[in-house]
This record gives sequence, C-alpha cells and structure tokens, in this order.
Amino acid sequence: EVFRKIQKVAATDISVLVTGETGTGKELIAREIHRRSNRISGPFVVINCGAIPENLIESELFGHVKGAFTGASSDGRGLIEAASGGTIFLDEIGDLSLELQINLLRFLQEKTINRVGSTRSIRVDARVIAATHVDLDLAVAAGSFREDLYYRLNVVPLRVPSLRERAADVPQLAEYFFEQFAKEKGPQLKGFSRRALGAMSAHAWPGNVRELINRVRRATVMAEGRLITPEDLGLEERDT
Repeated sequence: EVFRKIQKVAATDISVLVTGETGTGKELIAREIHRRSNRISGPFVVINCGAIPENLIESELFGHVKGAFTGASSDGRGLIEAASGGTIFLDEIGDLSLELQINLLRFLQEKTINRVGSTRSIRVDARVIAATHVDLDLAVAAGSFREDLYYRLNVVPLRVPSLRERAADVPQLAEYFFEQFAKEKGPQLKGFSRRALGAMSAHAWPGNVRELINRVRRATVMAEGRLITPEDLGLEERDT
C-alpha cells in the first residue's frame, strides 16, 4: 500500500505528509518519492526541524543577509533555497515553533522566501515532503500546530506501519541486514538459529527497523558459533 502511494504521488509536485513511529524509515520513503520523481536530477535536502537550535533555525531554513545578526559577515543561503529544483524533506515537522510555522506556510502558499534581515522575496521551486512521529491532529487541537499548515502539508497522507504491525517481514529484513554486514562477521557465521528467528518474531520492536538493524549488526560481531542466537541479538528468553 505504501509503495502504491509512492508510485502515484512521485510524478506530481503535491505535498506529502509521512507519519509513523521513530525508526520506521520515513526518510527512506521520502527519498524514494524523490528518486521516482521528475526532480531526481535536483537536490534532496533533509531538514531535521527538531535538531537545529531554536536561535539558528530561521537562518538555517530561510538564509540571511550580511549584518542580519551578530556573526552574519556575509549573505547566506538557507536550506530551503538550496533545495530549489529538487525536494525538501522536513523531518520532525511537529517540533517546529509556531512562529516558523507561519513562515513555512507563506513559502508553501507563495513559493517565495525572505532571507533573515531582507525584504526581498526569492522564488524557490522545491517540492515539500514532511514527516513526523507526532499526532498532528492532536497537536492542532492543542494549539501547538497550525491547522492551515497541517492541511497544506497533508495533501497526501502516507502512514508507515510499525515493525510489530508487519512481524512477518522481520526474518526477511534480518537476513537482508545480515548480508549487509557480511564484512564485519566472522567466516564461520552462516545465519540465524531457529531460536533467534523465534525471539525476533516475538519481540515488540519499539525501535522499529532501526532497532532491528542495530541488533543484527551487534549479533554479527558478538556471535561465536555458526548461527546467531537470541543472546547474540540481546533478546534473552524473557522476550521470547
């Protein structure tokens, strides 16, 4: 279902809101939409709205002109402007302040930005894909996220299911990541024991695919036998 939606929206420039728990692969979904779009030759710019310090995020997003603030010794292009011709991926959009939500809404409506300290509008041709693990419906109801911005971003909602919702995929994913870490494993290590597969199938995977990657990588290093055990994965019997 997710990939059917990717195929449908990739050929358009409409906004997509990718939702799902942390570690489900929301950025990979955004990259796949970009890869299948007619913007593939343009940049794919990732902006983690929750990782940029509050006092820097406006300048990081929209750029600045010389003298706009202390330390601004020259004009600087922002990340949105850098994405022109390509795709902007706004990760953790739910962490954006209300003030910056207004500026972002203006960009989505007018496709123009103003650098910090400037009144000159700069046109930016960039597709926007946003992602969040936050329930934006609740955030809108609580007043921490603008309703008009929510509807601008949520033209096509795309929910990525958690790993526990698709437990049947776990063995195949584990085998895939096992092969990815082939250079790190000992030559005697051949795969997963039945106990390990059972432990993985029973585990709730609160960290989703990201947790699975880390556990498999740990196991390829720690395993001493021919087959990976639950203990190698850090999934003791109490989890099975």
